[in-house]
Amino acid sequence: MSFYVYLAVIVSGASVLAVEILGTKVIAPFYGASLYLWSALISVTLAALSVGYAIGGRWADRGPNLRRFAAVIGLAGVWIALIPWMRMPVLAATESVGLRMAVLITATALFFPPLVLLGMVSPYAIRLKAASLDVVGTTAGNLYAISTVASVVAAIATGFFLIPNMGVSRLLLLIGLALVVTSAIGMALRSGAKAIVVAALVFGGGAVVIVRASPSVTVNPEWGLLDVRQTHYAEIRVVERDDTRYMLIDGGTHTIVDPRTWESRFPYVKVLDLAQWMFAEPGEMLLVGLGGGSVVKSFHRGGWRIDAVEIDRGVVETAYAHFGLKSDEARVFVMDARQYLITHDGAYNLIVMDAFGSSSIPFHLVTEEAFALVKSRLSADGVLAMNVEAVGWDDVIVRSLSATAQRRFAHVTVLPIAEPPDQIGNLILLASDRSIVLRDEPPIPMDRFSADYDRAHAWDNRFEVDTIGVQVLTDELNPIDVWAERVNLVARRQLHTVFSERGLAW
Repeated sequence: MSFYVYLAVIVSGASVLAVEILGTKVIAPFYGASLYLWSALISVTLAALSVGYAIGGRWADRGPNLRRFAAVIGLAGVWIALIPWMRMPVLAATESVGLRMAVLITATALFFPPLVLLGMVSPYAIRLKAASLDVVGTTAGNLYAISTVASVVAAIATGFFLIPNMGVSRLLLLIGLALVVTSAIGMALRSGAKAIVVAALVFGGGAVVIVRASPSVTVNPEWGLLDVRQTHYAEIRVVERDDTRYMLIDGGTHTIVDPRTWESRFPYVKVLDLAQWMFAEPGEMLLVGLGGGSVVKSFHRGGWRIDAVEIDRGVVETAYAHFGLKSDEARVFVMDARQYLITHDGAYNLIVMDAFGSSSIPFHLVTEEAFALVKSRLSADGVLAMNVEAVGWDDVIVRSLSATAQRRFAHVTVLPIAEPPDQIGNLILLASDRSIVLRDEPPIPMDRFSADYDRAHAWDNRFEVDTIGVQVLTDELNPIDVWAERVNLVARRQLHTVFSERGLAW
Protein backbone atom coordinates (compact mmCIF):
# COMPACT_ATOMS: atom_id res chain seq x y z
CA MET A 1 0.00 0.00 0.00
CA SER A 2 2.89 2.35 0.73
CA PHE A 3 4.03 2.30 -2.90
CA TYR A 4 0.51 2.98 -4.12
CA VAL A 5 0.04 5.99 -1.84
CA TYR A 6 3.21 7.56 -3.23
CA LEU A 7 2.08 6.77 -6.80
CA ALA A 8 -1.31 8.37 -6.17
CA VAL A 9 0.25 11.50 -4.68
CA ILE A 10 2.68 11.84 -7.59
CA VAL A 11 0.00 11.44 -10.28
CA SER A 12 -2.52 13.72 -8.58
CA GLY A 13 0.09 16.39 -7.78
CA ALA A 14 1.29 16.41 -11.36
CA SER A 15 -2.28 16.62 -12.62
CA VAL A 16 -3.10 19.75 -10.60
CA LEU A 17 -0.52 22.02 -12.24
CA ALA A 18 -0.96 20.48 -15.67
CA VAL A 19 -4.70 21.09 -15.55
CA GLU A 20 -4.24 24.67 -14.33
CA ILE A 21 -1.92 25.46 -17.25
CA LEU A 22 -4.20 23.69 -19.70
CA GLY A 23 -7.06 25.82 -18.43
CA THR A 24 -5.62 28.84 -20.23
CA LYS A 25 -5.53 26.90 -23.48
CA VAL A 26 -9.11 25.72 -23.02
CA ILE A 27 -10.56 29.20 -22.43
CA ALA A 28 -8.12 31.58 -24.19
CA PRO A 29 -9.23 30.89 -27.79
CA PHE A 30 -12.69 32.17 -26.81
CA TYR A 31 -11.92 34.99 -24.35
CA GLY A 32 -8.21 35.70 -24.83
CA ALA A 33 -5.22 34.95 -22.62
CA SER A 34 -5.83 37.94 -20.39
CA LEU A 35 -4.90 38.98 -16.88
CA TYR A 36 -8.44 38.08 -15.80
CA LEU A 37 -8.14 34.57 -17.20
CA TRP A 38 -4.97 33.87 -15.25
CA SER A 39 -6.44 35.44 -12.12
CA ALA A 40 -9.59 33.34 -12.46
CA LEU A 41 -7.70 30.09 -12.98
CA ILE A 42 -5.30 30.69 -10.09
CA SER A 43 -8.18 31.68 -7.80
CA VAL A 44 -10.29 28.67 -8.79
CA THR A 45 -7.32 26.34 -8.32
CA LEU A 46 -6.45 27.64 -4.85
CA ALA A 47 -10.09 27.71 -3.73
CA ALA A 48 -10.70 24.18 -5.00
CA LEU A 49 -7.57 22.80 -3.35
CA SER A 50 -8.51 24.49 -0.05
CA VAL A 51 -11.95 22.90 -0.12
CA GLY A 52 -10.40 19.57 -1.10
CA TYR A 53 -7.89 19.68 1.75
CA ALA A 54 -10.66 20.35 4.27
CA ILE A 55 -13.00 17.66 2.96
CA GLY A 56 -10.22 15.11 2.46
CA GLY A 57 -8.92 15.54 5.99
CA ARG A 58 -12.34 15.13 7.54
CA TRP A 59 -13.22 12.18 5.36
CA ALA A 60 -9.95 10.44 6.20
CA ASP A 61 -10.59 10.84 9.94
CA ARG A 62 -13.81 8.88 9.59
CA GLY A 63 -11.75 5.83 8.73
CA PRO A 64 -9.11 5.56 6.00
CA ASN A 65 -10.17 3.27 3.20
CA LEU A 66 -7.97 2.47 0.22
CA ARG A 67 -10.83 1.90 -2.19
CA ARG A 68 -12.50 5.16 -1.24
CA PHE A 69 -9.15 6.89 -1.74
CA ALA A 70 -8.81 5.34 -5.20
CA ALA A 71 -12.40 6.26 -6.09
CA VAL A 72 -11.70 9.97 -5.46
CA ILE A 73 -8.77 9.84 -7.88
CA GLY A 74 -10.85 8.03 -10.48
CA LEU A 75 -13.71 10.55 -10.30
CA ALA A 76 -11.24 13.40 -10.84
CA GLY A 77 -9.86 11.57 -13.87
CA VAL A 78 -13.29 11.04 -15.40
CA TRP A 79 -14.21 14.72 -15.01
CA ILE A 80 -10.92 15.91 -16.56
CA ALA A 81 -11.34 13.50 -19.45
CA LEU A 82 -14.81 14.99 -20.14
CA ILE A 83 -13.61 18.62 -20.25
CA PRO A 84 -12.96 18.58 -24.03
CA TRP A 85 -16.64 17.73 -24.53
CA MET A 86 -17.96 20.09 -21.84
CA ARG A 87 -15.91 23.07 -23.02
CA MET A 88 -18.11 24.44 -25.80
CA PRO A 89 -21.48 24.17 -24.01
CA VAL A 90 -20.05 25.96 -20.96
CA LEU A 91 -18.41 28.68 -23.07
CA ALA A 92 -21.62 29.25 -25.01
CA ALA A 93 -23.67 29.43 -21.81
CA THR A 94 -21.45 32.03 -20.14
CA GLU A 95 -20.79 34.43 -23.03
CA SER A 96 -23.73 36.72 -22.21
CA VAL A 97 -22.63 37.62 -18.66
CA GLY A 98 -19.65 39.79 -19.62
CA LEU A 99 -16.01 38.91 -20.03
CA ARG A 100 -14.84 38.99 -16.42
CA MET A 101 -17.73 36.97 -15.00
CA ALA A 102 -17.73 34.64 -18.00
CA VAL A 103 -14.08 33.76 -17.49
CA LEU A 104 -14.59 33.19 -13.76
CA ILE A 105 -17.76 31.12 -14.18
CA THR A 106 -16.26 29.05 -17.00
CA ALA A 107 -13.10 28.31 -15.03
CA THR A 108 -15.18 27.34 -11.99
CA ALA A 109 -17.59 25.10 -13.90
CA LEU A 110 -14.86 23.22 -15.78
CA PHE A 111 -12.06 22.98 -13.23
CA PHE A 112 -13.35 23.44 -9.68
CA PRO A 113 -14.88 19.93 -9.22
CA PRO A 114 -11.84 17.87 -10.34
CA LEU A 115 -9.42 20.11 -8.45
CA VAL A 116 -11.47 19.67 -5.26
CA LEU A 117 -11.17 15.91 -5.68
CA LEU A 118 -7.43 16.16 -6.33
CA GLY A 119 -7.07 18.38 -3.27
CA MET A 120 -8.57 15.60 -1.16
CA VAL A 121 -5.75 13.23 -2.09
CA SER A 122 -2.89 14.58 0.06
CA PRO A 123 -4.63 14.70 3.48
CA TYR A 124 -6.21 11.32 2.82
CA ALA A 125 -2.81 9.91 1.80
CA ILE A 126 -1.26 11.19 5.04
CA ARG A 127 -3.92 9.36 7.05
CA LEU A 128 -3.32 6.15 5.10
CA LYS A 129 0.45 6.38 5.31
CA ALA A 130 1.02 7.59 8.88
CA ALA A 131 1.69 4.57 11.06
CA SER A 132 1.71 6.59 14.30
CA LEU A 133 1.51 10.13 15.64
CA ASP A 134 5.29 10.05 16.19
CA VAL A 135 5.95 10.20 12.44
CA VAL A 136 2.89 12.05 11.13
CA GLY A 137 4.90 15.25 10.61
CA THR A 138 7.56 13.43 8.60
CA THR A 139 4.92 11.58 6.63
CA ALA A 140 3.03 14.78 5.80
CA GLY A 141 6.23 16.58 4.84
CA ASN A 142 7.37 13.77 2.57
CA LEU A 143 4.03 13.45 0.80
CA TYR A 144 3.60 17.18 0.25
CA ALA A 145 7.21 17.42 -0.97
CA ILE A 146 6.67 14.58 -3.45
CA SER A 147 3.39 16.10 -4.63
CA THR A 148 4.99 19.51 -5.13
CA VAL A 149 7.97 18.11 -7.03
CA ALA A 150 5.56 16.22 -9.28
CA SER A 151 3.66 19.48 -9.88
CA VAL A 152 6.85 21.29 -10.82
CA VAL A 153 7.89 18.59 -13.27
CA ALA A 154 4.39 18.49 -14.77
CA ALA A 155 4.27 22.28 -15.14
CA ILE A 156 7.56 22.37 -17.02
CA ALA A 157 6.68 19.36 -19.18
CA THR A 158 3.20 20.71 -19.98
CA GLY A 159 4.25 24.22 -20.93
CA PHE A 160 7.58 23.46 -22.57
CA PHE A 161 6.89 20.20 -24.41
CA LEU A 162 3.45 18.58 -24.18
CA ILE A 163 1.03 21.32 -25.26
CA PRO A 164 2.89 22.25 -28.47
CA ASN A 165 3.31 18.60 -29.45
CA MET A 166 0.16 16.85 -28.19
CA GLY A 167 -2.57 19.47 -28.25
CA VAL A 168 -4.92 20.44 -25.45
CA SER A 169 -7.73 17.90 -25.77
CA ARG A 170 -5.44 14.91 -26.06
CA LEU A 171 -3.41 16.02 -23.10
CA LEU A 172 -6.53 16.47 -20.96
CA LEU A 173 -7.65 13.00 -21.94
CA LEU A 174 -4.24 11.58 -21.16
CA ILE A 175 -4.28 13.15 -17.69
CA GLY A 176 -7.77 11.80 -17.11
CA LEU A 177 -6.68 8.37 -18.24
CA ALA A 178 -3.62 8.41 -15.97
CA LEU A 179 -5.83 9.22 -12.98
CA VAL A 180 -8.38 6.53 -13.87
CA VAL A 181 -5.63 3.92 -14.26
CA THR A 182 -4.12 4.99 -10.93
CA SER A 183 -7.56 4.55 -9.40
CA ALA A 184 -7.93 1.12 -10.97
CA ILE A 185 -4.63 0.00 -9.48
CA GLY A 186 -5.82 1.02 -6.04
CA MET A 187 -9.17 -0.72 -6.48
CA ALA A 188 -7.52 -3.97 -7.50
CA LEU A 189 -4.41 -3.72 -5.35
CA ARG A 190 -5.05 -6.96 -3.54
CA SER A 191 -4.84 -8.83 -6.84
CA GLY A 192 -1.11 -8.18 -6.87
CA ALA A 193 0.81 -8.24 -10.13
CA LYS A 194 -2.33 -8.95 -12.15
CA ALA A 195 -3.63 -5.48 -11.31
CA ILE A 196 -0.50 -3.85 -12.66
CA VAL A 197 -0.72 -5.83 -15.92
CA VAL A 198 -4.40 -4.99 -16.35
CA ALA A 199 -3.73 -1.31 -15.61
CA ALA A 200 -0.93 -1.24 -18.18
CA LEU A 201 -3.22 -2.76 -20.80
CA VAL A 202 -5.97 -0.28 -19.97
CA PHE A 203 -3.54 2.63 -20.21
CA GLY A 204 -2.17 1.45 -23.54
CA GLY A 205 -5.64 0.88 -24.99
CA GLY A 206 -6.83 4.20 -23.66
CA ALA A 207 -3.87 5.99 -25.24
CA VAL A 208 -4.82 4.57 -28.63
CA VAL A 209 -8.41 5.74 -28.17
CA ILE A 210 -7.19 9.23 -27.23
CA VAL A 211 -5.13 9.52 -30.39
CA ARG A 212 -8.01 8.40 -32.60
CA ALA A 213 -11.12 9.76 -30.91
CA SER A 214 -10.22 12.94 -29.02
CA PRO A 215 -12.42 15.94 -29.92
CA SER A 216 -9.47 18.16 -30.79
CA VAL A 217 -9.89 20.84 -33.45
CA THR A 218 -8.49 19.66 -36.77
CA VAL A 219 -7.84 21.27 -40.12
CA ASN A 220 -10.94 21.38 -42.31
CA PRO A 221 -10.37 23.32 -45.57
CA GLU A 222 -13.98 22.80 -46.67
CA TRP A 223 -15.10 24.80 -43.64
CA GLY A 224 -12.29 27.29 -44.06
CA LEU A 225 -10.05 26.10 -41.22
CA LEU A 226 -6.64 25.83 -42.87
CA ASP A 227 -4.38 25.35 -39.86
CA VAL A 228 -4.51 24.96 -36.08
CA ARG A 229 -1.40 24.82 -33.95
CA GLN A 230 -0.56 25.10 -30.27
CA THR A 231 2.62 26.97 -29.49
CA HIS A 232 4.40 27.80 -26.26
CA TYR A 233 2.53 31.12 -26.21
CA ALA A 234 -0.86 30.73 -27.86
CA GLU A 235 -3.21 28.84 -30.12
CA ILE A 236 -2.90 29.94 -33.76
CA ARG A 237 -5.61 29.38 -36.33
CA VAL A 238 -5.65 30.18 -40.02
CA VAL A 239 -9.20 30.74 -41.21
CA GLU A 240 -10.43 31.55 -44.71
CA ARG A 241 -13.93 32.75 -45.59
CA ASP A 242 -15.32 34.93 -48.37
CA ASP A 243 -11.94 35.16 -50.14
CA THR A 244 -10.31 36.56 -47.00
CA ARG A 245 -7.67 34.83 -44.89
CA TYR A 246 -7.30 35.48 -41.16
CA MET A 247 -4.64 34.70 -38.61
CA LEU A 248 -6.26 34.28 -35.19
CA ILE A 249 -4.03 34.19 -32.11
CA ASP A 250 -5.92 32.97 -29.05
CA GLY A 251 -9.08 33.89 -30.90
CA GLY A 252 -8.03 37.48 -31.66
CA THR A 253 -7.59 38.71 -35.24
CA HIS A 254 -3.97 39.63 -35.99
CA THR A 255 -3.81 39.45 -39.79
CA ILE A 256 -6.39 39.82 -42.57
CA VAL A 257 -5.29 39.43 -46.19
CA ASP A 258 -6.50 38.68 -49.69
CA PRO A 259 -4.91 35.23 -50.27
CA ARG A 260 -4.67 35.89 -54.02
CA THR A 261 -2.46 38.97 -53.74
CA TRP A 262 -1.41 38.99 -50.04
CA GLU A 263 -2.69 42.56 -49.82
CA SER A 264 -3.73 43.42 -46.28
CA ARG A 265 -7.38 44.15 -45.60
CA PHE A 266 -6.56 45.76 -42.28
CA PRO A 267 -6.89 49.55 -42.77
CA TYR A 268 -4.18 50.24 -40.18
CA VAL A 269 -1.55 48.58 -42.41
CA LYS A 270 -2.32 51.15 -45.11
CA VAL A 271 -2.17 54.01 -42.61
CA LEU A 272 1.19 52.77 -41.33
CA ASP A 273 2.51 53.43 -44.84
CA LEU A 274 2.36 57.13 -44.01
CA ALA A 275 5.47 56.62 -41.87
CA GLN A 276 7.39 55.99 -45.09
CA TRP A 277 6.35 59.43 -46.36
CA MET A 278 8.26 61.08 -43.53
CA PHE A 279 11.56 60.07 -45.16
CA ALA A 280 13.25 61.17 -48.35
CA GLU A 281 14.31 57.60 -49.12
CA PRO A 282 13.91 54.11 -47.65
CA GLY A 283 16.13 53.18 -44.75
CA GLU A 284 16.53 50.64 -41.95
CA MET A 285 13.38 49.52 -40.19
CA LEU A 286 12.66 47.36 -37.15
CA LEU A 287 9.25 45.70 -36.87
CA VAL A 288 8.14 44.48 -33.45
CA GLY A 289 5.45 41.81 -33.92
CA LEU A 290 5.45 39.91 -37.21
CA GLY A 291 1.88 38.60 -37.44
CA GLY A 292 1.26 37.31 -40.95
CA GLY A 293 3.89 39.64 -42.39
CA SER A 294 1.57 42.24 -43.98
CA VAL A 295 3.58 45.18 -42.64
CA VAL A 296 6.81 43.55 -43.81
CA LYS A 297 5.44 43.19 -47.33
CA SER A 298 4.21 46.77 -47.44
CA PHE A 299 7.55 48.29 -46.41
CA HIS A 300 9.58 45.80 -48.44
CA ARG A 301 7.77 47.01 -51.56
CA GLY A 302 8.82 50.51 -50.55
CA GLY A 303 12.47 49.48 -50.56
CA TRP A 304 13.05 49.34 -46.80
CA ARG A 305 15.56 46.95 -45.24
CA ILE A 306 13.66 45.21 -42.49
CA ASP A 307 14.47 43.39 -39.27
CA ALA A 308 11.46 41.80 -37.58
CA VAL A 309 11.21 40.53 -34.02
CA GLU A 310 8.58 37.94 -33.09
CA ILE A 311 8.50 36.07 -29.79
CA ASP A 312 6.42 33.12 -31.03
CA ARG A 313 8.13 30.79 -33.49
CA GLY A 314 4.72 29.39 -34.42
CA VAL A 315 3.65 32.81 -35.72
CA VAL A 316 6.74 32.96 -37.91
CA GLU A 317 6.11 29.48 -39.30
CA THR A 318 2.46 30.34 -39.97
CA ALA A 319 3.42 33.55 -41.79
CA TYR A 320 5.73 31.62 -44.11
CA ALA A 321 3.30 28.74 -44.64
CA HIS A 322 -0.03 30.55 -45.06
CA PHE A 323 0.52 34.28 -45.65
CA GLY A 324 3.11 34.39 -48.42
CA LEU A 325 5.99 35.77 -46.35
CA LYS A 326 9.35 35.25 -48.06
CA SER A 327 12.73 34.94 -46.42
CA ASP A 328 14.23 37.74 -48.52
CA GLU A 329 11.64 40.28 -47.34
CA ALA A 330 12.95 40.56 -43.79
CA ARG A 331 15.43 39.15 -41.30
CA VAL A 332 13.30 37.57 -38.60
CA PHE A 333 14.53 37.18 -35.02
CA VAL A 334 12.57 34.86 -32.72
CA MET A 335 12.89 36.48 -29.31
CA ASP A 336 11.28 39.00 -26.97
CA ALA A 337 11.34 42.52 -28.41
CA ARG A 338 12.70 44.21 -25.31
CA GLN A 339 15.46 41.64 -25.07
CA TYR A 340 16.28 42.31 -28.73
CA LEU A 341 16.49 46.06 -28.12
CA ILE A 342 18.83 45.48 -25.18
CA THR A 343 21.14 43.01 -26.91
CA HIS A 344 21.28 44.37 -30.49
CA ASP A 345 23.15 47.53 -31.38
CA GLY A 346 22.43 49.76 -34.33
CA ALA A 347 20.26 52.70 -35.20
CA TYR A 348 17.03 52.31 -37.16
CA ASN A 349 15.35 55.09 -39.10
CA LEU A 350 11.95 53.65 -38.24
CA ILE A 351 10.70 51.32 -35.52
CA VAL A 352 7.17 49.97 -35.95
CA MET A 353 5.53 48.35 -32.93
CA ASP A 354 2.70 46.05 -34.04
CA ALA A 355 2.56 43.56 -31.18
CA PHE A 356 -0.58 44.80 -29.44
CA GLY A 357 -3.71 42.72 -29.92
CA SER A 358 -7.12 43.37 -28.36
CA SER A 359 -6.57 40.98 -25.47
CA SER A 360 -2.82 41.20 -25.16
CA ILE A 361 -0.77 44.38 -24.82
CA PRO A 362 2.68 43.32 -23.59
CA PHE A 363 3.00 45.66 -20.62
CA HIS A 364 6.79 45.71 -20.75
CA LEU A 365 6.77 47.22 -24.25
CA VAL A 366 4.69 50.30 -23.44
CA THR A 367 6.42 51.78 -20.40
CA GLU A 368 8.60 54.87 -20.12
CA GLU A 369 11.61 52.59 -19.73
CA ALA A 370 10.67 50.69 -22.91
CA PHE A 371 10.25 53.91 -24.89
CA ALA A 372 13.66 55.07 -23.66
CA LEU A 373 15.12 51.82 -24.98
CA VAL A 374 13.33 52.28 -28.32
CA LYS A 375 14.67 55.82 -28.63
CA SER A 376 18.22 54.59 -28.00
CA ARG A 377 17.88 52.38 -31.10
CA LEU A 378 16.58 55.17 -33.36
CA SER A 379 18.67 57.48 -35.50
CA ALA A 380 18.62 61.21 -34.70
CA ASP A 381 15.70 61.80 -37.08
CA GLY A 382 14.14 58.40 -36.37
CA VAL A 383 10.42 57.77 -35.94
CA LEU A 384 8.46 55.38 -33.75
CA ALA A 385 5.13 54.18 -35.21
CA MET A 386 2.85 52.17 -32.94
CA ASN A 387 -0.36 50.36 -33.85
CA VAL A 388 -2.90 50.36 -31.01
CA GLU A 389 -6.44 48.96 -30.80
CA ALA A 390 -8.84 50.90 -28.59
CA VAL A 391 -12.52 51.67 -28.09
CA GLY A 392 -12.71 55.22 -29.38
CA TRP A 393 -10.18 57.91 -30.20
CA ASP A 394 -10.21 59.16 -26.60
CA ASP A 395 -9.65 55.77 -24.99
CA VAL A 396 -7.55 55.81 -21.82
CA ILE A 397 -5.07 53.51 -23.57
CA VAL A 398 -4.47 56.12 -26.29
CA ARG A 399 -4.13 58.96 -23.78
CA SER A 400 -1.78 57.06 -21.48
CA LEU A 401 0.45 55.77 -24.28
CA SER A 402 0.72 59.31 -25.63
CA ALA A 403 1.61 60.67 -22.19
CA THR A 404 4.24 57.97 -21.76
CA ALA A 405 5.76 58.54 -25.20
CA GLN A 406 5.92 62.29 -24.53
CA ARG A 407 8.31 61.59 -21.67
CA ARG A 408 10.91 60.50 -24.23
CA PHE A 409 9.93 62.13 -27.53
CA ALA A 410 9.42 65.80 -28.36
CA HIS A 411 6.46 65.20 -30.69
CA VAL A 412 3.64 62.65 -30.42
CA THR A 413 0.74 62.54 -32.89
CA VAL A 414 -2.16 60.09 -33.15
CA LEU A 415 -3.71 59.03 -36.47
CA PRO A 416 -7.25 57.67 -35.94
CA ILE A 417 -8.81 55.10 -38.26
CA ALA A 418 -12.17 53.97 -36.85
CA GLU A 419 -15.41 55.83 -37.53
CA PRO A 420 -17.38 57.07 -35.69
CA PRO A 421 -14.82 58.20 -33.09
CA ASP A 422 -16.38 56.17 -30.26
CA GLN A 423 -16.09 52.80 -32.00
CA ILE A 424 -13.49 50.07 -31.60
CA GLY A 425 -10.65 50.31 -34.07
CA ASN A 426 -6.97 50.95 -34.64
CA LEU A 427 -4.99 54.12 -34.14
CA ILE A 428 -1.42 54.82 -35.19
CA LEU A 429 0.73 56.70 -32.68
CA LEU A 430 3.74 58.50 -34.20
CA ALA A 431 6.56 59.73 -31.95
CA SER A 432 9.78 61.49 -32.85
CA ASP A 433 12.13 64.27 -31.82
CA ARG A 434 11.56 65.95 -35.17
CA SER A 435 8.32 67.48 -36.37
CA ILE A 436 5.82 64.91 -37.57
CA VAL A 437 5.17 66.06 -41.13
CA LEU A 438 4.91 64.28 -44.46
CA ARG A 439 7.03 65.09 -47.50
CA ASP A 440 3.85 64.87 -49.61
CA GLU A 441 0.19 65.12 -48.70
CA PRO A 442 -1.83 61.90 -49.10
CA PRO A 443 -3.63 61.78 -52.46
CA ILE A 444 -7.28 62.77 -52.59
CA PRO A 445 -9.26 59.52 -52.37
CA MET A 446 -11.50 58.55 -55.26
CA ASP A 447 -13.20 55.71 -53.37
CA ARG A 448 -14.59 55.61 -49.84
CA PHE A 449 -13.32 52.04 -49.43
CA SER A 450 -9.75 52.51 -50.57
CA ALA A 451 -6.29 52.71 -49.08
CA ASP A 452 -6.08 56.36 -50.14
CA TYR A 453 -9.22 57.12 -48.16
CA ASP A 454 -7.87 55.37 -45.04
CA ARG A 455 -4.61 57.34 -45.25
CA ALA A 456 -6.25 60.68 -45.99
CA HIS A 457 -8.84 60.21 -43.24
CA ALA A 458 -6.21 59.31 -40.65
CA TRP A 459 -3.90 62.17 -41.59
CA ASP A 460 -6.66 64.80 -41.84
CA ASN A 461 -7.97 63.81 -38.39
CA ARG A 462 -4.59 63.55 -36.67
CA PHE A 463 -4.50 64.97 -33.19
CA GLU A 464 -2.25 65.50 -30.21
CA VAL A 465 -3.45 64.25 -26.84
CA ASP A 466 -3.82 66.61 -23.91
CA THR A 467 -1.76 64.64 -21.41
CA ILE A 468 -2.16 66.86 -18.35
CA GLY A 469 -3.05 64.57 -15.46
CA VAL A 470 -2.84 61.43 -17.61
CA GLN A 471 -1.08 58.42 -16.09
CA VAL A 472 2.39 57.64 -17.37
CA LEU A 473 3.11 53.91 -17.66
CA THR A 474 6.25 52.61 -15.98
CA ASP A 475 7.77 49.24 -15.22
CA GLU A 476 6.71 49.82 -11.63
CA LEU A 477 3.08 50.86 -12.24
CA ASN A 478 1.26 49.77 -15.38
CA PRO A 479 -2.50 48.98 -15.53
CA ILE A 480 -2.53 48.43 -19.29
CA ASP A 481 -3.73 44.82 -18.87
CA VAL A 482 -6.81 46.02 -17.00
CA TRP A 483 -7.62 48.72 -19.56
CA ALA A 484 -7.23 46.27 -22.45
CA GLU A 485 -10.04 44.06 -21.16
CA ARG A 486 -12.72 46.51 -22.33
CA VAL A 487 -11.22 46.39 -25.81
CA ASN A 488 -11.00 42.62 -25.61
CA LEU A 489 -14.68 42.27 -24.71
CA VAL A 490 -15.89 44.38 -27.65
CA ALA A 491 -13.50 42.70 -30.09
CA ARG A 492 -14.49 39.19 -28.97
CA ARG A 493 -18.19 39.89 -29.41
CA GLN A 494 -17.61 41.05 -32.96
CA LEU A 495 -15.37 38.09 -33.73
CA HIS A 496 -17.81 35.53 -32.35
CA THR A 497 -20.58 37.06 -34.46
CA VAL A 498 -18.47 36.73 -37.61
CA PHE A 499 -17.39 33.12 -37.09
CA SER A 500 -19.99 31.60 -34.76
CA GLU A 501 -22.00 29.85 -37.48
CA ARG A 502 -19.04 27.52 -38.08
CA GLY A 503 -17.21 27.72 -34.80
CA LEU A 504 -14.03 28.68 -36.63
CA ALA A 505 -12.96 31.27 -34.06
CA TRP A 506 -12.98 28.78 -31.23
